[in-house]
Amino acid sequence: MAEKPDVVLIGPLKPLVVRGLEAVSTLHKAAEAKDRDEFYAACAGMRAIAICAPVEKLSESFLSRFPKLEIVSSFGVGYDHIDAKWAGAHGITVTNTPDVLTEEVADTALGLLICTVRELPQAERYLRAGKWVEKSFPLTRATLRNRTVGMVGMGAIGQAIARRLDAFGVPVVYHARTKRAELPYRHYPSLVDMARDVDTLMMIVPGGAATKNMINAQVLDALGDNGIVINMARGSVVDEPALIQALKDKRIMAAGLDVFVDEPRVPAELIAMDNVVLLPHVGSASVFTRDKMDQLVVDNIAAWAAGKPPLTPVAETPWRSSRGG
Repeated sequence: MAEKPDVVLIGPLKPLVVRGLEAVSTLHKAAEAKDRDEFYAACAGMRAIAICAPVEKLSESFLSRFPKLEIVSSFGVGYDHIDAKWAGAHGITVTNTPDVLTEEVADTALGLLICTVRELPQAERYLRAGKWVEKSFPLTRATLRNRTVGMVGMGAIGQAIARRLDAFGVPVVYHARTKRAELPYRHYPSLVDMARDVDTLMMIVPGGAATKNMINAQVLDALGDNGIVINMARGSVVDEPALIQALKDKRIMAAGLDVFVDEPRVPAELIAMDNVVLLPHVGSASVFTRDKMDQLVVDNIAAWAAGKPPLTPVAETPWRSSRGG
């Protein structure tokens, strides 16, 4: 029987992940290390890393500490905490956990949109404060009935959101690097042009250098004072100071945010604003969906350990079939 490969586990010790990885590997848990540097030095010859949360920045300098590394199995769709380009150039496959969270994130996106447009959290706070007995909650300024949503990004999650908006009778257009000929929605090559033509922006693009601060002051000004911003992507996608200033100046109407630049620290200015709905990065945060994501972290390592291609390699790091298990 082949000897189990050694796997470095970074992040919280989730029972499903620990049990699954221990069944196919000899597991080395960073969370139990008294000295991280000593721990990683002792693991330098290992060929696999599993990540349960982005608690470490897997930069070139970090990855190069593991000269025999073949695979990094990461939790979550986003992998901007990993230098995937460097990994791919050095024969390392990076995997993520797409698809299994698509519908959950799309559900959350619609919930955040509705809460922001109809001010539902504000209405609940109003009731809990005992104000309803004094007078009715004010009519909301916004409604979905006369809005058009401009999707920034139209991957699997973006399309799942668009399908839900179709059912709500809300028009959808989108901005992406390339037009998707199979989709019925209008494509805008220019983000600013789309912002000018819609009144609601929904962000669902990857993080990283290519999308950093793409929602900037110019885009927000094009959106206008009736505009609503919904961010389900990464905090880095929005120029946070520019967004705060636009909200202060009433150059846009409102925002709904599930992600932030320096999580879990949220700017005090946003917390103080009553026209902003804030969620603590809960897009995929149900037990049902997180279990599926955890299992995919395990399944990618299990496939590699068996000498098979990992299930969900990211674009920068295609699997090379010549590798052994």
